[in-house]
Amino acid sequence: MKNTASDGTGLSRLEISFSFKPKNRRKSDNHPHEVDRTIEPGNLPRISKLMALAIRFDGLVRRGEVRDYADLARLGYVTRARITQIMNLLNLAPDIQEEILFLPRTVKGRDRLREKEVRPIAAVPHWSRQRKMWAKLTAERMS
Repeated sequence: MKNTASDGTGLSRLEISFSFKPKNRRKSDNHPHEVDRTIEPGNLPRISKLMALAIRFDGLVRRGEVRDYADLARLGYVTRARITQIMNLLNLAPDIQEEILFLPRTVKGRDRLREKEVRPIAAVPHWSRQRKMWAKLTAERMS
């Protein structure tokens, strides 16, 4: 702090200087508890995003945060039929749902697997049949 002499008006001027170093935690290398958050190249397949969305929407309905699928359709500006298509992914066997959630990223070109191709599998009520259909589909599309 500096107190300078009067500038002729009878008032004195006070000058204060300080310096600071901003803390940028994202670039700091001395935080051993931080997790490496590198992002894989490519995009998540759309079917993976839709599967996650179906799980999220189901939770909203179960907790009563939304009344029903019609409310979801209104809030999402989509048709009730589209919400039903998305929610039908929950009819898949749990292991198929998990595989869909963890499909490899699409690095180049279009997604290898589309939701439209999975709809017939979700319509089958028997998980063992679903698994056979899923194995055939992924063998064709993912290789």
